Amino acid sequence: VANEGGKHWTVNEVRALIRIWSDKNIQQQLEGTVRNKRIFEQVAARLQKFGIDRDWKQCRTKYKNLKHEYKSVKSAQDSGSTSKSMKFFNELDAILGHCTTEQASKSDNDESERPPEWTEAKSEKDSVG
Repeated sequence: VANEGGKHWTVNEVRALIRIWSDKNIQQQLEGTVRNKRIFEQVAARLQKFGIDRDWKQCRTKYKNLKHEYKSVKSAQDSGSTSKSMKFFNELDAILGHCTTEQASKSDNDESERPPEWTEAKSEKDSVG
């Protein structure tokens, strides 16, 4: 069944889209705006370099669909259901997982999770000078 986005996305096309989406620069631009045609034009141009011919509308539609599907699977998992799943959940979780409030509170504790050798190395360096 062909949808508004034209032909179905192949697994490789979706992987390439997610790879571009995982770029921190792209993520920051997407988080900060609703009018994102320009951003998806960049995404489409980058897909073109992989030999994938998609226009910005197709990229935006696929992005929205993936994001929506991810959120519904994530909320199902949070409520204890394991019946819902999706193909690219782990990849999307790596990108979108930081948006959840639970994750935000964890990131405050990042310093305590640093390996001890980091702090030791720093103090050794200080004493050398």
